Amino acid sequence: MVDALDLRILSLLQENARLSYREIARELKVAVGTVYNRIKRMEEEGVIKGFAPLLDYEKLGFGLTAVIGIKANGRKIIEIEREVAKEDSVLLVYDITGEYDIFVVAKFKDRADMNRFVKWLLSLDGVEKTNTSVAMQVVKEEPRVRLLED
Repeated sequence: MVDALDLRILSLLQENARLSYREIARELKVAVGTVYNRIKRMEEEGVIKGFAPLLDYEKLGFGLTAVIGIKANGRKIIEIEREVAKEDSVLLVYDITGEYDIFVVAKFKDRADMNRFVKWLLSLDGVEKTNTSVAMQVVKEEPRVRLLED
C-alpha cells in the first residue's frame, strides 16, 4: 500500500532519480533509514520498476517516432503484443479498445528502418492490418505523471 510519504518520495525520484537517500530524507524531514526502507519496499512490490535516464532520442540518431495501430486476430493478440514488445525500437505497447487492438510507439533512425519494422509487423501471424502515423514534432515525451496535488 502506497501512502502519502511514499508519494512524496516517488515525486522527488521522478524529478531526479539520482537523489541520494540522504538528500531525500533531508527534503522530507525523515530519517535516512525510513527513505531506504520505503524505496526498498516499493521496489519489492513492483511500484518502482527501475531507474533510467531520460534520453533525447533525436540526439542519439532516432529522429523518427511512429505511432502504430495494429488490428489483429483476437486469439493472437497477446502473442503479437509479446513479440512486438521484444523489439529494441519499441518504447510502448498497449492493448487497447477501439478500431485497433494494439497500439505501439517506436523510435527509428530513418524511414527505411521504420519500413522494415512495419513490414515485419505485417508478416506476423494474426496481424490483419496496421496504421502508421509519423510524429511531425515531439511536444511532450516524459514518463512521469504528477503524483501529488499542489
